[in-house]
Amino acid sequence: MKVSGRCYCGQISFDAEIEPDKVRVCHCTDCQTLSGSAFRTNVPVVQGTLALKKGEPKTFFKSADSGNRIVHAFCPNCGTPIYSAVPGEPLSYSLRVGTLDRRAELVPSRQIWWRSALPWTSDLNLPEAERLDRQ
Repeated sequence: MKVSGRCYCGQISFDAEIEPDKVRVCHCTDCQTLSGSAFRTNVPVVQGTLALKKGEPKTFFKSADSGNRIVHAFCPNCGTPIYSAVPGEPLSYSLRVGTLDRRAELVPSRQIWWRSALPWTSDLNLPEAERLDRQ
């Protein structure tokens, strides 16, 4: 599936081809911290298709619980997380679903690091929670 994406402020934009059947929600504590939320939703990029159209993300390396080093990329202006990548030849990219134009079509098929999931995320419908269309 071809997608386009951008950061919140528009300083960074990109195109890629993704694997829509491999969308995953990650509940690891790193993703909770890096996203500022309860989890992060990611989708793998088809090898060699990620093309930056505008801007250059800032990057930093982090060692995952597995011991693998992972590069994280984000907008240096607004801080929007753009992707993570596993170093190697070639790089293996994973885009942040919230940055993609077609995100409504991307339904997760897997949840990983479930042991770190916050208890209330097991039922995200949250039928008891008030629902406001706008604040």
